[in-house]
Amino acid sequence: MVSMGAVDLGIPEDELQDIVDMWREANPHIVSLWYAIDRAAKQAIVGRCTTEVRGIGFECRNGMLFIELPSGRHLSYCKPKIGTNRFGSDSITYEGTNGTTKKWDRIETFGGKLTENIVQALARDILCNSMRTLSHTFICAHIHDELVIECSKDVSVDAICEQMGRIPSWAEGLVLRADGYECAYYQKDN
Repeated sequence: MVSMGAVDLGIPEDELQDIVDMWREANPHIVSLWYAIDRAAKQAIVGRCTTEVRGIGFECRNGMLFIELPSGRHLSYCKPKIGTNRFGSDSITYEGTNGTTKKWDRIETFGGKLTENIVQALARDILCNSMRTLSHTFICAHIHDELVIECSKDVSVDAICEQMGRIPSWAEGLVLRADGYECAYYQKDN
């Protein structure tokens, strides 16, 4: 929370842990997923085996940890190892570009961060599926989870939203909905 600016927003640092604890208590399924993903990744690294959590595969081979997404795409982490974090617990490390120094370095990660990466990758895969569904339109930009489509005024926003909300074959059971709006030039919706 400190790195996300909590202290700069006026939240006293000694209250941050209570806020974190309350959030985790209110969201036990998310916390449980973090730990399951952490265990599966560690098991794949240590055992050089394949593991799975809720349709997400973990495999360590050829010096890489691969996380297979439901779409079939893979995330990869170079030269994964189990190290010890600052709390004295086992921690996943891999080689990559250090965000601070911009140099190749050993980076520490954990189940919550891996979950974040997986969720962002899934969101990207869903957006790409929508782009394929809407390939008959002129998509002139995409920003995170948005598409900007240039079209004539008689094109129905509702029809575009319906097409964008179609669930990919690999995401059966996903609850997905799209909202849209019309404007003469790109702007954020209020």
